[in-house]
Amino acid sequence: MEYLKQAAPRTAGEEEAVRERVADIIRNVRERGDQALAEYSARFDGSARTALRVSREEINAARAKLTTQELDDLERAAANIHSFALAQKGCLSGLEGVSNAEGATLGHRVIPAGSCGCYVPGGSYPLFSTALMLIIPAKAAGVRRVAACAPAVKGTDRIHYKTLAAMDIAGADEIYAVGGAQAIAALAYGTEQIAPVDIIVGPGNQYVAEAKRQCCGRVGIDFVAGPSEVMAIADDSADPRILAADMLAQSEHDRLAQGILVTTSRGLGEAVLQEVERQLEGVETAEIARASWETYGEVVLADSLEEAAEIANRRAPEHLEVIVQDERVLPRLVNFGSLFIGQEAGEVLGDYTSGPNHTLPTMGAARYTGGLWVGTFLKVCTFQRYSRDAMGQAAPLAARMAHGEGLAAHARAAELRLELL
Repeated sequence: MEYLKQAAPRTAGEEEAVRERVADIIRNVRERGDQALAEYSARFDGSARTALRVSREEINAARAKLTTQELDDLERAAANIHSFALAQKGCLSGLEGVSNAEGATLGHRVIPAGSCGCYVPGGSYPLFSTALMLIIPAKAAGVRRVAACAPAVKGTDRIHYKTLAAMDIAGADEIYAVGGAQAIAALAYGTEQIAPVDIIVGPGNQYVAEAKRQCCGRVGIDFVAGPSEVMAIADDSADPRILAADMLAQSEHDRLAQGILVTTSRGLGEAVLQEVERQLEGVETAEIARASWETYGEVVLADSLEEAAEIANRRAPEHLEVIVQDERVLPRLVNFGSLFIGQEAGEVLGDYTSGPNHTLPTMGAARYTGGLWVGTFLKVCTFQRYSRDAMGQAAPLAARMAHGEGLAAHARAAELRLELL
């Protein structure tokens, strides 16, 4: 393995300071509710809004700003996401009729969460695609109450109209104009205007991520996401222009994003480096993309596709593109958020239109979890029913094991049931 371009190491930064600030925000929202939310909205977003829930009139006004093409695009993307989520849900079914003794019935039920909060970040861009990706799987899962939050556009009291329209198209039951760590605290603990939820999903900046971490336990969360990342494994059959474009598409997210190319071809790696520089000249987001690429971009020369797979599995990237002639390497790839096979399956398609979710694990978390999906909002809860005869067979075993652990009351609970015989 050889680096043609190596990323700078990530620094711990001000993690402790962020933890303390977020803890203060959560504590303030818990104690002062909507008053604290209003103060934070004014301080961070320049919003004077006090009525946090978005009205039907605001939603209709936002939809009216969309062109016919924009509205059609959102609805088509939503349909793709919805159909894939329903197909995934179809793989999860109730289980009944399992028995390990005559008269015993075991199984499980698949139950949707009662409520969820979907956090849609604002930041530099209106990320309306994320509204679709979060809300639609929740509704497909059968969540009864979906509350969506997004910050107001800086200096206004309104969510960006494209994001607001997407939230409505996706099926949100409630929409609130509030962002940041304070929105996570409100969804977790509740305020006068916002009732608490059972699970919170969605990406955000370091303050949002830390708030989700601190509120986890009080509510469920999908995962704690970090900066976005893409890795491409490619041989000399790949087009360097496409690879360079994919690296820059990831790099323009923010200055901490990362694009990584792992290739078995020195010529391809060098061509991509040159092509990135050429394409940066014509990209409107070049300032951010260049900063990200120069600091964290990588081009790695692997001795073989097998070594490339090992590198990918160690890194466990959020997005993994594979553009190679010999696809026998595919079964070796086991750690990734989402896999894009072939030059035609660009990560950008997954961001918007293909259907699988784009809310994915980062920073190596794909080693132990997949991305957000309809199952994120579903609980698999077991049940069991015993006849008296079946209980008579199981209770002595349970009692002996309880005695073995020194738990006399457990043993007695089993032994008493034997008196029913």
